[in-house]
Amino acid sequence: MPLCFPKLSSHNGGNAIGSLRLGKYTRWFNDVNSSEISDKCENILKLLSNNHGCEVKQVVEIVVPELEEMRAAHVVSIGSAALRSLTPYCEAGRRLMEYHLDIFKNVDVIVTPTTGMTAPVIPPDALKNGETNFQVTAYLMRFVVAANLLGFLAISVPVGYDKEGLPIGLQIMGRPWAEATVLALAPAVEELAPVTKKPAVFHDVLNTNRVHTDLPEK
Repeated sequence: MPLCFPKLSSHNGGNAIGSLRLGKYTRWFNDVNSSEISDKCENILKLLSNNHGCEVKQVVEIVVPELEEMRAAHVVSIGSAALRSLTPYCEAGRRLMEYHLDIFKNVDVIVTPTTGMTAPVIPPDALKNGETNFQVTAYLMRFVVAANLLGFLAISVPVGYDKEGLPIGLQIMGRPWAEATVLALAPAVEELAPVTKKPAVFHDVLNTNRVHTDLPEK
């Protein structure tokens, strides 16, 4: 029996995209280091509504319970090497999964910024000795916890830059087995985002033999 793959092109799926319900927890969405991040993400959601026929009501206000407890469980699970040490947190993990599955009964995806801050400055000493900065780590991992801990699929789409020219992303997280929905929505968002800037050195992932560079020749 031949495999059947869904059509993921946003051009072909405009009506389907217009009917999606985007879940947004405003308190969490705005929990960022700089309002530039949440503003860029908010702007792209408005553009998505205007260009794909989504009504304002399609951005559904949600509440994600026990965020702090989920972050604690996430830190413990990521930092643990043995399943035995995770045993006390297994019940919490199942409960958190139930919370999110309940949310997905009312929305198709959950939208957040990708990170709570743009790329931080790397201290010179960190190149040699490494660095431990829990505040920076917390901001960088602010919105990826559910995908990491509970295994939900998620994608990051570039939506603009801060005043320093550093990239800002919108994270789209879907329910289990909703890859087609997430992969259809992502290019629709990307089409509406400002023109992206390539870094000075980058790898062409579709042509692994080529490395592009805009650095001046020495």
